[in-house]
Amino acid sequence: MQRVCFQLQVKPERLEEYAERHRAVWPEMLQALKRSGWHNYSLFLREDGLLIGYVEVESLTAAQAAMDAEDINAAWQEQMGEFFIDLDGARPDTGFLELQEVFHLEDQLAAVEQSTAQTPQNPQTQKHQTPLSHQNSSHHQTPQNHQTRQN
Repeated sequence: MQRVCFQLQVKPERLEEYAERHRAVWPEMLQALKRSGWHNYSLFLREDGLLIGYVEVESLTAAQAAMDAEDINAAWQEQMGEFFIDLDGARPDTGFLELQEVFHLEDQLAAVEQSTAQTPQNPQTQKHQTPLSHQNSSHHQTPQNHQTRQN
């Protein structure tokens, strides 16, 4: 499953109306999203209009193509397009800025569990080391070896 996080900017003067429209999304639009493979879809709106979206899909390209085939999506996107800044002619469902995922807890836990299962470790050493401590030990600075430069 692909996790997608994206960003858009809602016009400040349209924030309340944008939020109101999303409190009662058309039932046909909700069903189209479900049929098109959009899962765990959420939108988060900040006071200055920053909109962050999160969705899980098998493939973003495939999910967008499936929504493009839904008649209701064209009507929804046309109405929603007027709420956003900097779309440069694109629809909101394709004109967003996709953000790079840099951390996912479950992925890292799975990697640690797999590594632990494959590599027997000394229980005494394991409880004192963080996953990166053995890699970065030469870069770790304690108060005794930290020096401040004076200009």
